Amino acid sequence: MSTLLTINVTNLGASTQEFFFFQQPAVYSGGANVYSNSLYSQKLGNYDETGAELTFQVNMQYYAGIQQAHTIPTIGQSSGYASASRAIELTPATGSAKNWTTATVDPLGLSPTASSSDVQLGAFRITTPTYSSPPAIYNVGSAVEVNGGITLSNFVVANPSSHTDCQPILKYYVQTGKYTAGTVMNFTQSSINSAVCDFTGGFSIINVTLNADGSWSTDTIK
Repeated sequence: MSTLLTINVTNLGASTQEFFFFQQPAVYSGGANVYSNSLYSQKLGNYDETGAELTFQVNMQYYAGIQQAHTIPTIGQSSGYASASRAIELTPATGSAKNWTTATVDPLGLSPTASSSDVQLGAFRITTPTYSSPPAIYNVGSAVEVNGGITLSNFVVANPSSHTDCQPILKYYVQTGKYTAGTVMNFTQSSINSAVCDFTGGFSIINVTLNADGSWSTDTIK
């Protein structure tokens, strides 16, 4: 049975706030630009007035993702349209894992996973086929299952006939504002003065509170 990582948000601010959630970008092989998508966005009223809390749940299962796009990613715009994902394992310290998938672009998809011995520790690999780029643009990277749907969390623009190694990080952020899920956002800017939810220590639940003065409080639960 898969493990759910849960973030519960309480708003003690004076008014209703919009919150959005996003993930620490993975470490990618090579020097390509890494882009981030918003994973979820929702309004939440003042707790004293409404008694409401906002819950964000992400499956701890790792996914490789590919997405077709019309243009190079632009902040504030959807990262792409047609997509495919595949549950995948990360390279362990010892032994082997199904840490490698091969993309197809016609039709768009990712192959059943296989084992590769030369993928770095804690990473998985996506191999892209030959295609004409431009005009064809494909984003590849780490996808996550959020509140029942799979979203490309962070990614690079793929190169034809190449390997992309991706090392996901189990660290999520909560920020005030609105970025619809699947919308490209500025990770560096958005992470400033945000609530940091670090699940790398084995925690499964983190309670986040937006305080009346605009600061954040977090409480971790194993």
